[in-house]
Amino acid sequence: MDEATGIGAPGPFEARYLAFLETVTHIRPSLHRYCARMTGSVMDGEDVVQESLFQAYRKLDTFDDNRALQPWLFRIAHNRCIDFLRSRGVREEAEAVARVPNFVEQVEPAGAVLGHAIEHLVLTLPPKERACVLLKDVFDYSLDEIAELAGSTVGSVKAALNRGRSKLAILPEGSVPAHPVSAKSSHILSLYVERFNRRDWEGVRELIAYDARLRVADRFAGLLADSPYFHRYETATVPWSMVAGNVDGHPVAIVLHHKNGAWSPHSISRIDFDDHFIIRVVDYAHCPWILAAAADVHYEQRRQGSVSSAIRES
Repeated sequence: MDEATGIGAPGPFEARYLAFLETVTHIRPSLHRYCARMTGSVMDGEDVVQESLFQAYRKLDTFDDNRALQPWLFRIAHNRCIDFLRSRGVREEAEAVARVPNFVEQVEPAGAVLGHAIEHLVLTLPPKERACVLLKDVFDYSLDEIAELAGSTVGSVKAALNRGRSKLAILPEGSVPAHPVSAKSSHILSLYVERFNRRDWEGVRELIAYDARLRVADRFAGLLADSPYFHRYETATVPWSMVAGNVDGHPVAIVLHHKNGAWSPHSISRIDFDDHFIIRVVDYAHCPWILAAAADVHYEQRRQGSVSSAIRES
């Protein structure tokens, strides 16, 4: 016990938990950046990060304090990304798009500029090559660290890294596919945005299925009907407006905030549809790193009461 404060020393789990929180706070943006590039979506990437952190917290009591937390968290997130890709069935599609002979000449990266450029093209690679290129050329992990993180060998990592770099070197511009939305879904999204801006909450509810789910990242998950979601926007003190937009090829609703005499993107919401209604809303208002990690953001920006097209590219 500390004689000055009368407070006992933290137990092993408490100390581990405090270290966990500190590490998560420090690495979360980069963890999201990695998962976003692995999954091909800044939104799916955030979902994977949250699942990974929950899984890590559940395993925290078994964590070996002699190990470093950051590589452990990255490995959990990496495995969740691989599970995500397998469940979505993109492995075969990616391999078909980017297939080249297994034996290719070694290609070395051209430095940090290449790392920034390839970050948004790795979606065309199979998952292992994608991970190796990201971890080495973007996050600057060593081959030994990548092998441990991916549960592989240094030789296997070298081979995957070489194949991935070679494929990226021959890719034409615009290789990463967009994610089009149907005309009906686009119409529903437009109505949702229009009625949201009018604060016509009854009109918004007409577009939403009775059992639609809501997730406000890091805050709430449950039935939309049971949440105070619309009231939160109704009573917001910061001037806001919603527009339909596109983030890294994914159609989204973008919330703009009015600051310093101009409207700028603040957060995004993913809107999922069935044939007739909105069935899920995922609001990332509390995850500012998502927009920062996006390669390009297309939206319609409000200016002095009017709306004009705008693009923000990284």
